[in-house]
Amino acid sequence: MSDTPSVLFVCVHNAGRSQMAAGFLTHLGGDDVEVRSAGSAPAESINSAAVEAMAELGIDISSQTPKILTPGAVETSDVVITMGCGDACPVFPGVSYRDWALPDPAGKGVDAVRPIRDEIKSRVEDLLAELVPARAGSRR
Repeated sequence: MSDTPSVLFVCVHNAGRSQMAAGFLTHLGGDDVEVRSAGSAPAESINSAAVEAMAELGIDISSQTPKILTPGAVETSDVVITMGCGDACPVFPGVSYRDWALPDPAGKGVDAVRPIRDEIKSRVEDLLAELVPARAGSRR
């Protein structure tokens, strides 16, 4: 792992779960972590309920766009976190893979997205404490 760990969040559409996770890690990790997200079958645009749910916590992900998952993005990441994309992720030696089983927010309203958002936030906080232990004491 380099001095700055890199994390890639992957879900099918790269429009909800992975975008919220990337938003949280960028917000909480600052320059201590390199954050990317991608999808195995990217949607046309980001999920508006995910944007609204994140905005409630002061995190703006509205300018993000779904991106296609590439082998290069996986190979250059220290940690790859998948969220329901199954075997679409290429596997490379030396990369840590984790699967977060989370409901897909696609087609759901903001009320249904909030609990998914909150679970992602909790998991991202734990991940950040693991990757950058010095920051663990500075969590809000």
